[in-house]
Amino acid sequence: MERAKRALITGITGQDGSYLAELLLSKGYDVHGVVRRASSFNTGRIDHLYQDPHEANSKLLLHYGDLADGQSLTNLVLNIEPDEIYNLGAQSHVRVSFDAPLYTNDVTGTGALRILEAARQLNKYKPVRVYQASSSEMFGDVLEIPQTEATPFRPCSPYACAKVFAFHQTVNYREAYGLFACNGILFNHESPRRGETFVTRKITRAVGRIKEGLQQKLYLGNLEAKRDWGYAKEYVEAMWLMLQHDDPNDYVIATNETHSIREFLQLAFDAVDLNWQDYVEIDQRYYRPSEVNLLLGDYSKAKDILGWEPQTTFARLTHLMVESDCQLAIGERLSRENSATLA
Repeated sequence: MERAKRALITGITGQDGSYLAELLLSKGYDVHGVVRRASSFNTGRIDHLYQDPHEANSKLLLHYGDLADGQSLTNLVLNIEPDEIYNLGAQSHVRVSFDAPLYTNDVTGTGALRILEAARQLNKYKPVRVYQASSSEMFGDVLEIPQTEATPFRPCSPYACAKVFAFHQTVNYREAYGLFACNGILFNHESPRRGETFVTRKITRAVGRIKEGLQQKLYLGNLEAKRDWGYAKEYVEAMWLMLQHDDPNDYVIATNETHSIREFLQLAFDAVDLNWQDYVEIDQRYYRPSEVNLLLGDYSKAKDILGWEPQTTFARLTHLMVESDCQLAIGERLSRENSATLA
């Protein structure tokens, strides 16, 4: 009996990692995830995958590792012998990268190189395919609209610079060593699993809490920045499709629409019949030292070659996130009320 395909995912506990793990498990993969050792568990997004001991539990295995530790990564790759590696791990917060540029460069940039080098060693005796999570932030102060795979990079943050380094290393390993390695240049992709420090989730989390009387104000920075926002659950399918194609390549994954943070804010508060202007205040601390004002991706290549295109509209995505965070806020309110009653 032929063994199941085996995938290794860095960043498996994040938004994209959790959706990708779900997708691969549904396709019969054995999934191995890399997690950093910490004093508390951070597996909330994937805990549900362990619920059925006859299926997911035997198919999903987690391993301690760190993108800053090349030896541990090489050991994992050579021991697991994956058919596919998805490098989603990173210090991925753009604003934080200005405060921790060296750490961001090491984990986000050099970390990708460590993965590629481990894959190169495995590829000497067993074929392996690598997906590198690249970012629309690499386009930075954009030179053309929309942005395609041919658009020059002009990174405007330490995070974006690290991603540009990782992008070119991926191309280099593909061309120099014949490694099957792809860059997915993903534009902003959101979901109810988005981290709460990212602006979309910060907004929808606040909407739910304000609606339930748990929060009074929401503090934000630049409301005029425009982004191309899609649904993360759909974007991980594009990652998988890249590694199923006969030839490795680089692809923009986007919606070919751009919307401002102000528009997202309006839709989110409208969903609960509130006026955002009554609750939002601008705080200069949330402005970046250098801002990327507009990102708009052209996904034509992915559509033509991979058959991929987005399905969820901007408005529907916003409502999905608001609905989820309203339910969380209701649970939080009830928990507080029960605690007060018991006290």
